[in-house]
Amino acid sequence: MKSNIVLILDYGSQYTHLITRRIRSLSIFSLCISGTSSLKTIQDLNPSVIILSGGPHSVHSPNSPSFPDGFLEYVDKNGIFVLGICYGLQLIVQKLGGQVVIGEKQEYGKMVIQVNVGVKDGGLFKVGGEKQVVWMSHGDEAVKLPEGFEVAARSEQGAVAAVENRERRFYGLQYHPEVTHSPEGMQTLRHFLLDICGVDAGWKMQDVMEEEIKVIRNMVGPQDHVICALSGGVDSTVAATLVHKAIGDRLHCIFEQERVMQTFESDLHLPVTCVDASVQFLSELKGVTDPEKKRKIIGKEFISIFDTFAHDLEQKLGRKPTYLVQGTLYPDVIESCPPPGSGKTHSHTIKSHHNVGGLPKDMKLKLIEPLKLLFKDEVRELGKILDVPVSFLKRHPFPGPGLAVRIPGDVTQGNALDILCQVDEIFIQAIKDAGIYDEIWQAFAVFLPVKTTGVQGDQRTHSNAVALRAVTSQDGMTADWYYFEHKFLDDVSRKICNSVRGVNRVCLDITSKPPSTIEWE
Repeated sequence: MKSNIVLILDYGSQYTHLITRRIRSLSIFSLCISGTSSLKTIQDLNPSVIILSGGPHSVHSPNSPSFPDGFLEYVDKNGIFVLGICYGLQLIVQKLGGQVVIGEKQEYGKMVIQVNVGVKDGGLFKVGGEKQVVWMSHGDEAVKLPEGFEVAARSEQGAVAAVENRERRFYGLQYHPEVTHSPEGMQTLRHFLLDICGVDAGWKMQDVMEEEIKVIRNMVGPQDHVICALSGGVDSTVAATLVHKAIGDRLHCIFEQERVMQTFESDLHLPVTCVDASVQFLSELKGVTDPEKKRKIIGKEFISIFDTFAHDLEQKLGRKPTYLVQGTLYPDVIESCPPPGSGKTHSHTIKSHHNVGGLPKDMKLKLIEPLKLLFKDEVRELGKILDVPVSFLKRHPFPGPGLAVRIPGDVTQGNALDILCQVDEIFIQAIKDAGIYDEIWQAFAVFLPVKTTGVQGDQRTHSNAVALRAVTSQDGMTADWYYFEHKFLDDVSRKICNSVRGVNRVCLDITSKPPSTIEWE
């Protein structure tokens, strides 16, 4: 029996994670792995549908990525449906005997496609209009199709926009159905997966919880003890609650500040020890300005603290803790390295998440990452099932490496941390007072490593500038800046400059992701 997994082979498209997310929104479990994964890896996952993603490559390049040897025979023999998107379509066409050439007219951005009415019934476009607006991004195009394939749609310029071979269960789209710029794209994906492929839309977060509890209990021995790093954010809290449900008080949590201890102890009944390691972190970060180096140092210091805590526990329990729990999410994994399971060949590291790329290789504790295949909104849904207080689940994300990523440059320079904390508190409180906290995915202040001239109290000042950042998002992989009312910004700016000594200029970050990231470092 094939599993109910929709497997995505990632060839480097910036939209690949969106395919994963969109399919999960249909209550279908999807998983993304490197496009160059071995055939055995694919077979072990036993998918019912495989999607070949887009990518920046040309099938004509000598080092262009491809699926493994034996892939075509495997999917044919097992009746697996295959959908190629952009580069994935071109890969299908080329590997099955068709022809792909460099297009005379390259197509990027919004385009109109014309559905071939003659192949509409029962095919990719049984639903949707005969003309559709879609998002194209390709330079090559298919000019000769393999035997048994039909053109299901063409662009207004005449390029092949969709192909299908129903008998062999191969389909292809030359555009991105997963982006919002393709208004009928989700309808096409839903029809393909549910109606054509017959995938069961029965994936529920309750199933995820039960499966993860089984995995944790199988992984952690009956006498093993586990340490968990709590940041006060949603991810680590949900991860800790899940592990606590699996193994009880053999979980030992470390938290670095007092302000949410009551929630941990009273509401969630988590065994927590509060540790103040600020001096240790700041001494190691002194003089460091490179953001990647900062993340490596922070990851190393985290492990040092956990090793010390583990030693203390060993003295107390007579048994050394074996595992470390972290609230790593799917976006952390995607952005910290090439697609999961890859050989780091087809995508760029955006930034090293301290949970993923910042940990030392010689760490003694084994990792438990129960959320690493989930997006943020899915974690919040899981938290509800685990009875984590809703007020806590609505908290904006907090960066794992702490405020260091919100101070470009030397974190220890002057009183940057104190200024940042004061500005951030004013900004967040103003958002709450305005009743818009829940409309915003994440909001925070940034301490800028520049000083500017100002006039305060009729005197010239040469003080610090700060930036305010607020974004809306669904999963943290893409984001847009939040459109504040002008009066709100005016009030906040005045309050910051009047209340925080050392600040005489407030800026607003109005950049989306991409091209920027949400955090500044």
